Amino acid sequence: MEIGIIGAGRMGSNIARRLIRAGHQVVAWDLDTGAIEALVQDGARSASSIADMAGQLGSSAVFWVMLPAGTATQSAIDALAADASAGAVVIDGGNSFYKDSIRRAKTLAAGGVDFVDVGTSGGVWGLERGFCMMIGGDEEVVRRLDPIFDALAPGPGNLPRTPGREARDDRAERGYIHAGPAGAGHFVKMIHNGIEYGLMQAYAEGFDILKGKASATLPEDERFTIDLPDVAEVWRRGSVISSWLLDLSAAALAKDPNLDGFSGNVSDSGEGRWAIDAAMEEAVPAHVMSAALYARYRSRMKSTFGDQVLSAMRFGFGGHVEPSQGE
Repeated sequence: MEIGIIGAGRMGSNIARRLIRAGHQVVAWDLDTGAIEALVQDGARSASSIADMAGQLGSSAVFWVMLPAGTATQSAIDALAADASAGAVVIDGGNSFYKDSIRRAKTLAAGGVDFVDVGTSGGVWGLERGFCMMIGGDEEVVRRLDPIFDALAPGPGNLPRTPGREARDDRAERGYIHAGPAGAGHFVKMIHNGIEYGLMQAYAEGFDILKGKASATLPEDERFTIDLPDVAEVWRRGSVISSWLLDLSAAALAKDPNLDGFSGNVSDSGEGRWAIDAAMEEAVPAHVMSAALYARYRSRMKSTFGDQVLSAMRFGFGGHVEPSQGE
């Protein structure tokens, strides 16, 4: 298929490259001309603007917007509303607020343009590992785009099949789902990220407690100097708390056991707040997610070793660099 990629950042460029590797034709645009030139070297065509991209792709075009949530994404979608022809499809693969996606779908539909929201997980590793996708939109449109999603997804890999799934939609086993109508994809991804906050916080607190066991404030015979890289490594192998987040923690600790390269100033990118807002709207208790979000707020005032572990994980899966002090 032919697809336009708007946004060639860490994930957008890897989405483009994975599609090219699968034989799809990619037209790319970004304000960063260097990023576009790099994609052209890998087989993409370049566009000088969104309007130029729309002209190159013609009718029934597919556009994938991969930009930061908020103003950047809204500006791109506004441009597509003006430049895309009826019958085109606009995909928002970023971390947009699901209510914005519902609104955007209605706005684009007035011009005959379909909207699909794709909550995309995979971080900077997606080029090789594939991207897990949670998709919202019209069922027929999503099915038509299946070659794109199938190329980006990890595939079944060597994971054993879950018992009882034999008669169910196999797209979930390949790494993507049609979650429901417009907005549903971003809603599921929002909750995914809220859970991610909680998991990361649990690991961070656990490693902080392990490190603190050597404290001089404890009785001497109760002090242990725990080798954190070894603990992380052994937990990766057969433990019930093994996970990719633990893998990233183990890699960071093996490189620098004290994590001196991280200040522990931990950002939040919005999804955790939105997930808690949704819980409040539904009157569903969300103790862990709320505590994890508040812990990130606190980290910007006074950091702990656990906060450094959080920063290391965020850098590991998403290349997230800590904000400067005062941000």
